[in-house]
Amino acid sequence: MNNRLNEILEEIRELEKSVQDEMKRRQDELRYKIRKGKVLFEEEVLQLQKKYSFPVVRYVLGARLAVLLTAPVIYAMFLPAVLMDFGISVYQMICFRVYGIPRVRRGEHFFIDHHYLKYLNSIEKLNCIYCSYFNGLASYISEIAARTEQYWCPIKHASANVKRHSRYHHFVDYGDAEVYRTRLMEIRKEYDDLE
Repeated sequence: MNNRLNEILEEIRELEKSVQDEMKRRQDELRYKIRKGKVLFEEEVLQLQKKYSFPVVRYVLGARLAVLLTAPVIYAMFLPAVLMDFGISVYQMICFRVYGIPRVRRGEHFFIDHHYLKYLNSIEKLNCIYCSYFNGLASYISEIAARTEQYWCPIKHASANVKRHSRYHHFVDYGDAEVYRTRLMEIRKEYDDLE
């Protein structure tokens, strides 16, 4: 792969680490810990959060008509999402084993934690759970698709405007037929960077 591209990718990894460090700093500042997947706030912080809670009745009565009318459409997407979740999980369970592709750990993509926030009412918590599930599902599907693409067609796109997924940096440059043919079998096994 292009050395300059490797350098840029390393810079991106460093920036991602900086983002994690900053998030940890904010976690300390907002006085919460995460233990065994559960968010624990200090009691004083919980009491402060409760002061900002918005009662459900006021929340619903204050909603715009458009919000009330579109909510059923939004929540109707839950069933297709669950079916997709099930289908993509079965797909990787079967196909990834056959082709020797490392399976995607579902738990690394789904983070449902907004229900710990005392300033959200029950409807807001449900909305947050819904969005967290959908974003987790999108991330999970994207990673499964990325690993599938790495196995079957690890070629970068001609356009530089393509949203790059986690495996993209392993792919062969667009139009580089020689490298594609000589490295395809090797690229199909390049998963050393996964934990």
